Amino acid sequence: MNVKDIVHKISTGELEEGEAVRLLTQGSFSDMDYAKIDTSRKARTGFPEVIFCAGKENAFLSGIVKKLLETEGRVLGTRASQEQVDFLRLQFPDIRYDPVSRIMTVQTGQAVQLEGLVAVCTAGTADIRVAEEAAQTAEFFGTKVDRIYDVGVSGIHRLMSRVDRIREANCVVAVAGMEGALPSVLGGLVTRPVIAVPTSVGYGANFGGLSALLTMINSCANDIAVVNIDNGYGA
Repeated sequence: MNVKDIVHKISTGELEEGEAVRLLTQGSFSDMDYAKIDTSRKARTGFPEVIFCAGKENAFLSGIVKKLLETEGRVLGTRASQEQVDFLRLQFPDIRYDPVSRIMTVQTGQAVQLEGLVAVCTAGTADIRVAEEAAQTAEFFGTKVDRIYDVGVSGIHRLMSRVDRIREANCVVAVAGMEGALPSVLGGLVTRPVIAVPTSVGYGANFGGLSALLTMINSCANDIAVVNIDNGYGA
């Protein structure tokens, strides 16, 4: 049963609202052979499908972007390379790309109105690449972002000078490499949820972000959720 049939059955009383919602959101997807675009994701979760660009062939990536533009009117891609963006720009001249976060966006309509406030904080300047992935993802989906960078615990007075500003946010994203202590400190200072993002920034014993990840998972501060290493999008 397609969407038109469902709408007709609702109007005639043949289909109850709850059943219609179930049919519309249970598993619609567009089969492109090399990709199956989850066209019902927004209805199920509130957010449309996002493209993880790394490793995708240019032709496949182009087809996925085109399909998502047709169904959603806007596209967010993460971990895109400059070479991929240069290829896509031939077909989508309005594409926007940030080489720091490696976020690329394309949209045919107006940008969403920004609401709420997320404070995105980093321990160091080297963590900004991951923080920007988080910040730009939040902005794409309609949230205001306050960027507060380089406030790590090695100079904790820098963080304390921004605490009042951070406390104004509805949620805090704390991005840190090395030993990964920033989320624990913030968790003890704010009443809002803290999303901790370990990064692979650090020397040998950082183990590519594993030490920061373990620190964050073992935090005794309240209201902390931890995502994967370098996963700004997940945050």
